[in-house]
Amino acid sequence: QVQLVESGGGLVQAGGSLRLSCEASERTFSTYQMGWFRQAPGKEREFVARIRWSGDSAYYAVAVKGRFTISRDDAKNTLYLQMYSLKPEDTAVYFCAATPVSYYLPTTSSEYLYWGQGTQVTVSS
Repeated sequence: QVQLVESGGGLVQAGGSLRLSCEASERTFSTYQMGWFRQAPGKEREFVARIRWSGDSAYYAVAVKGRFTISRDDAKNTLYLQMYSLKPEDTAVYFCAATPVSYYLPTTSSEYLYWGQGTQVTVSS
């Protein structure tokens, strides 16, 4: 079972940047597809970005494409989400998620088997 711990959230002004990290307990981290999701108050959890187990392919939600970058460092068992040009509508709890490579290009929350506890990102206007 993979345990995931997010960090790096906080309060930032609109236009600012943050980098989220997600550290995994699993030594076979490099064999997992990884993703970021977010959930704003009163809204459903939504997909943000995912990265292939090999790190050679990433995919983003339209709302964040061009502003967010997902990456992974398998030597550190860590997933990252670099966020630039943040907007108030980016305010949410951000979750990292992992799933085995058998899930091909997963983009829905139901396809991810393991979740972190979330980290709050608040963007003020």
